[in-house]
Amino acid sequence: MAAKSAWAAFPHDAKGYAYAGDALKKAWPKLHAGDTEPYPDAKRAAALIAQAGKAAPKGLDADALAAALQDAWRAFHRGDFKAAFDAGEALGPAGASVAVKALGIHATYLVDDDDEKLKRYEHAAKLAEAAVKALPDDANSHYRHAFALGRYSQGLSIAKALKAGIAGKVRAALDTTLELAPKHAEAHTAMALYHAEIIGKVGAMIGGLTYGAKAAEADKHIKTALKLTPDSPIAHIEHGNVLMLLHGDKQEDAAAAAYEKAAKLKPIDAMEALDGAYARAQLE
Repeated sequence: MAAKSAWAAFPHDAKGYAYAGDALKKAWPKLHAGDTEPYPDAKRAAALIAQAGKAAPKGLDADALAAALQDAWRAFHRGDFKAAFDAGEALGPAGASVAVKALGIHATYLVDDDDEKLKRYEHAAKLAEAAVKALPDDANSHYRHAFALGRYSQGLSIAKALKAGIAGKVRAALDTTLELAPKHAEAHTAMALYHAEIIGKVGAMIGGLTYGAKAAEADKHIKTALKLTPDSPIAHIEHGNVLMLLHGDKQEDAAAAAYEKAAKLKPIDAMEALDGAYARAQLE
């Protein structure tokens, strides 16, 4: 289980990412431009409690849940991913959004062991699945499910991932996310990658016929993500990845330019700092 494994510390200076007190609410629209996560005030917490029903965290009223969620997100933004994950997981489906994001981002950048990565993505997918059942009207229940499954499938061989039917589940979860939140930039980015990765792995003809994967769709979704979040390093990184998956060496210069943009952006939290460091490493 992820919680029992070692958690590597955030390796950069986190001083600028504390967001204590009211600073979190003020910075929230910027911090969550990519995932459209609603700010967890008491009104939002009350809605989560009502919707989750029996799956709502026991013994917490709206004010207490709001405070717990705000603290969990503060931990996430400053790079204390273990604290964010533990706090989110303890809140059940109401905390799944922060738990899955913390577990997934940490595994992506700070876990070296491939088997351990897969275990964590699998655990994240289960948390997200429970959130989809308890909070089906919440866009991020579906998006976190797609995110965890997508990362999990990237760690498998293409044959294994396709045989397990993961592509179809990712696609369905992203379609639902974008129905509920049409301006969800991270879901647009993930949808672009969905199309590009399938074409990159099985070719345009089989990809199109079997999975409905289209290069034009990948292009459209990544452009939407860049328009919605021009200052997000991950949107530029994935733009570079989409170009390489679809066009290979022909678009190498354009992909490098996308990575360069990501590397130069000023990060606003720990996740963006890790994204930027990754982009810089790709350019070396």
